Amino acid sequence: MDDVVLWIVVGTALAFDFTNGFHDTANAVATSISTRAMPPKVAVGLAATLNFVGAFLSLQVAATIATGIVQADVITPSIVFAGLIGAIAWNLATWYVGLPASSSHALIGGMVGSAFVAEGPEAVQGAGIVEKVIVPALVAPVLALGVTALAISLAYRIVGRRHPGPVTRGFRLGQIITGGLFSLSHGTNDAQKTMGILFLALVANGNLSPSADVPTWVVLSAATAIALGTYVGGWRIIRTMGSRIIKMDPAQGFAAQGTGAAVILSASHVGFPLSTTHVMSGAIMGAGAAKRLSAVRWGVAGNIVVAWVLTLPGAALVGGLTYAVVALFGAHKAGPIIVALLLLALLTVAFGRRIATGRTLTAEA
Repeated sequence: MDDVVLWIVVGTALAFDFTNGFHDTANAVATSISTRAMPPKVAVGLAATLNFVGAFLSLQVAATIATGIVQADVITPSIVFAGLIGAIAWNLATWYVGLPASSSHALIGGMVGSAFVAEGPEAVQGAGIVEKVIVPALVAPVLALGVTALAISLAYRIVGRRHPGPVTRGFRLGQIITGGLFSLSHGTNDAQKTMGILFLALVANGNLSPSADVPTWVVLSAATAIALGTYVGGWRIIRTMGSRIIKMDPAQGFAAQGTGAAVILSASHVGFPLSTTHVMSGAIMGAGAAKRLSAVRWGVAGNIVVAWVLTLPGAALVGGLTYAVVALFGAHKAGPIIVALLLLALLTVAFGRRIATGRTLTAEA
């Protein structure tokens, strides 16, 4: 039964990874699509490919997720499973309403809530959460906003008196490069979070020692799942990021993408599980505010910030409740199987009803 539970956890982790790519596609492609730098299908295809490649560049974030958030020695596969359900539920809920919330914080929140209910507060590394999650979450969007505002102001100053046609074409070409870099950085940061969860589950089940290397099949499967999710694309959120926060021109898109890629690649290098959603949203707001404050639709921006604030506790609540249900049916026996079947049924209904809407929005974009 333990092996059955483990493989349910593996499947659930890859399902989360898919929703992560699906949910976060907008971060990589919304600016390029809204400024017409790339057609939607080309932008999504490029993002999916570079997400896959980026997953192989570093494992620092995977190590943080596996060892820096919850106490690995008390974690069981069922705790990991419940945490993943909390993350998936939050991703689907925010996708449904078109809000670019953080998949990273949903995963961390789900794991924290599940571990807390299962083993109590000693299972949660409070210092690690503050240092590697909360502080970067506060700093990253503000940093991205400020740097992007500076970059776009400098860009406008340099090209302000030049003919708009060549300038626009030049920035659109530049967006292909910066958009590619952002997609690469997204794979480097976000795919590793699922790798860390899979590694944690394998250690908890006794298949690996805590000092072992991340298996190649874990890296490959996580990279593939996030790439497939990216290719499917969360078009509701793409519209929010691409046109509802600001009316974006190619220079703003170029500045936002370039800043976002630099911030996320830097965070991946030191092992911070940064939210690409926070970074790109902050960068887009900075690109608009530098032009004029009224260019930013602050009501939409405020809704996005509210979603950020609610993500950790919301996913933690769902993760904790899920573990309570799993434990009710038997945490090491039937519980994960029953909850997994229920989740599969819900996902089938959700995607069956919404896939037609997604295709319609693709055509409109």
